[in-house]
Amino acid sequence: MQKKNETENLEPQTQATEEKVSSLQSQVSSLTKGKGKIISILGQIVEVMFEKDPPFLHNVLVLEDDQAIKMEVFSSSGPFSFYCLLLDTAKQIQRGKAVLDTGSSIQIPVGEKVLGRVVNVFGVPQDDKGVIESPITRPIYHEEVEYDDVIVPEELLQTGIKAIDFFSPMLRGGKVGLFGGAGVGKTILLTEIIHNVVILQKDHNKVATIFAGVGERVREGQELYETLQESGVLPQVALLFGQMGENPAIRFRTGFAGVTMCEYFRDELSRDVLFFMDNIFRFAQAGYELGTLMNTIPSEGGYQPTLPSEMGNFHERLVSTNKGSITTIEAIYVPSDDITDYGVQSVFPYLDSTVVLSRAIYQEGRFPAIDFLSSTSSALNVEIVGDLHYKTLIDSQNLLKRAVQLERIVSLIGEAELPSYDQVIYKRSKLIKSYMTQSFFGTEAQTGRKGQYVLIENTVSDMHDILEGKYDKMEPEKLMFIGSLK
Repeated sequence: MQKKNETENLEPQTQATEEKVSSLQSQVSSLTKGKGKIISILGQIVEVMFEKDPPFLHNVLVLEDDQAIKMEVFSSSGPFSFYCLLLDTAKQIQRGKAVLDTGSSIQIPVGEKVLGRVVNVFGVPQDDKGVIESPITRPIYHEEVEYDDVIVPEELLQTGIKAIDFFSPMLRGGKVGLFGGAGVGKTILLTEIIHNVVILQKDHNKVATIFAGVGERVREGQELYETLQESGVLPQVALLFGQMGENPAIRFRTGFAGVTMCEYFRDELSRDVLFFMDNIFRFAQAGYELGTLMNTIPSEGGYQPTLPSEMGNFHERLVSTNKGSITTIEAIYVPSDDITDYGVQSVFPYLDSTVVLSRAIYQEGRFPAIDFLSSTSSALNVEIVGDLHYKTLIDSQNLLKRAVQLERIVSLIGEAELPSYDQVIYKRSKLIKSYMTQSFFGTEAQTGRKGQYVLIENTVSDMHDILEGKYDKMEPEKLMFIGSLK
């Protein structure tokens, strides 16, 4: 009797499912091969129905009567229907309109022709220099490289910025993250690295440089473009922008488009690449917005549950191989200065060097506002940086940690009441903090101070001398915003 009741309960459900499928089939009966029609629109999410030859994931669909309107297949919503990300405004579309499957994903121009140009995620020029002639195009989605082809970076890449080269040195072919809240100098630091590595180091003329602006201000992109143009290195730089005003689907895809440009130079032209991205958090945020539109249940951290895999798919393509290297430098916005934010933490596993900017240090008037004890690098070992650098780094970190413990005592009783050996430690910590400030080339107009480029060997030598006590009689203020002590 119980089995009979269960069968009776299943019959209405089966009948309802069959009726739904029959209804869907009747709706698409008028469609031809490779053609679908829009059945629903929810913000940037468009549901499209196909009868024959359904599109593959990531395929681009266009309106039949206006092929400038594009959408990308995101996921399946039923036996014959698909959710698509609208890559334009929603004003030009409506239910019932026919769409065509282009048969390919988003294509981006790559190679020598894009150097010196500014494009969007579709490869459309944004610099009023006309169309890109005879461009080579590649889909923005690509298989990861073979594990056997990947090489471990072991060569230092100098930036001329004392605090970075000493406390968190960069590896040529590695990944660097610049972490910081709003207004603490991430973009300025990123721009200075571009200036020092791309403009000042003439041996990088053969290195292709790709800059991807994801979810940032148009003004910052314009300023970067003018700076590169004035310095004469624009012909070696390709700029790709998906700015703050674009919809989340375009911002999310802009990062992958930038990676595709890098991969072509590495794999096909065997060239080294410098890849700058501002801002990786906006990439994660765009994915979160898409997850919200798709009614995806968020993870415990509040972000989309697919965030770890999205970060993995992005970063695991940015590797160095036996054909060429990709050095990645990313700015990461830290919301509410909370470094434990899940979106921020999802980036850490893929980085070789981390540079953490502190609002407290910035408010003290020290710039760049780098937290020396929170910043680190996998390059900090004897085999890569050498004995002197490694030993000097360990000694300086121990001294700075001890100085942090003395801060509260000094705030209560004053520096003069400390024991003599603690006074020496506290004084040297202030000398180090002052010495690590630096004038940037990119801020000369605002500060009136000439920019400084300091070789890493001079930085290590100066830090060793400070720790040895050679500058104990000097006031820390005299070391503010200088270059080398020599």
